[in-house]
Amino acid sequence: MDIRKSLLASVLALGTLPLFAQEPEHSKEVFVPHWYMQIQGGAAHTIGETGFSKLISPAAALHFGYRFTPVFGLRFGGSGWQAKGAWVNPKQEYKFKYLQGDVDAVFDLSALFCRFNPRRVFNLYAFVGGAFNHAYDNGAENVAAAGSGELGYLWRGSKNSFAGRGGVGADIRLSDRLALNIEGNTNLLTDKFNSKKAGNADWQFNALVGLTIRLGKGSRIVEPVYVAPDPEPEETPRPVVIPERKEPQPRQEVAEKKRETYRCDVFFHINSAVIRPQEQAKIDSLVIYMQKYPESKVALTGYADAGTGNKRINLRLSKERAQSVKDALLKAGIEASRVLSDYKGDSVQPFTENDLNRVTICVAE
Repeated sequence: MDIRKSLLASVLALGTLPLFAQEPEHSKEVFVPHWYMQIQGGAAHTIGETGFSKLISPAAALHFGYRFTPVFGLRFGGSGWQAKGAWVNPKQEYKFKYLQGDVDAVFDLSALFCRFNPRRVFNLYAFVGGAFNHAYDNGAENVAAAGSGELGYLWRGSKNSFAGRGGVGADIRLSDRLALNIEGNTNLLTDKFNSKKAGNADWQFNALVGLTIRLGKGSRIVEPVYVAPDPEPEETPRPVVIPERKEPQPRQEVAEKKRETYRCDVFFHINSAVIRPQEQAKIDSLVIYMQKYPESKVALTGYADAGTGNKRINLRLSKERAQSVKDALLKAGIEASRVLSDYKGDSVQPFTENDLNRVTICVAE
């Protein structure tokens, strides 16, 4: 038992190895529910009274699945092809065909024990389910016709029955959409499946190799939401009390207290100049500041991150980001003469973290 636990731990640990470098610490890749398809082919073995190799036959499967969570999903489809049986005395082998519809509950063991990782090379899964089996073209009829023996559960034409299923498999990542699939499973069938009366269920084992094709986007990157600190409230100026003087004094002008500069940073999604709802509050605060100080002006500077795109695209993006903020201010009633707009592309990176440079910096004074 200890050896099995160690082997399972080793396999799951292998699954944690990434194919490419991990995302930077400031970004997070989260799971997205999606459809996938599996195409498999291989060999089947039905337990019988002869040598192992004599009862090996071809097998194939086609399934469609849906991943609801990083750990749990459902798949459905069809499997089957051919099965074999044998009569002992006199020795005679026979074949019959079958098709079955499968419904399986699938559990991603790598995600369960080693957390979700869309870049994982080796993903181990297990499943349990049921099937409706339709067997036909029974070669056991020839055995009975030859008088080889009494087949207690001989069926002719076709035979329908229900089956239980279970197994394990692995997806070896080839790309974002494609994985090499290896699976071993077993079908627990009625004793009448192979026409011989044995007093117990018939077992069939399958070893399959194929491809797993992801039909939807399985993950997305969530960018950090940077919230600029609110400006400190200005102190209410205390009234100046001028003491009464007997002699007239020269008039002294009291210098007006200089107002504080207001800054806010409006962040954007990658390759976007659309103002997100969570950033609109910053623009609303900027509008309030400019309404409070009618003589103030604001300088807008758009930027793009150097980690994506190219110089031409990033220059355009930074210009559009600055223009988006300007349009929002004008829509709120701020005069165009009070809004100065500029853009830098990716030639200047105001933040050390790459993703935070998808920004328009607003400075009002």
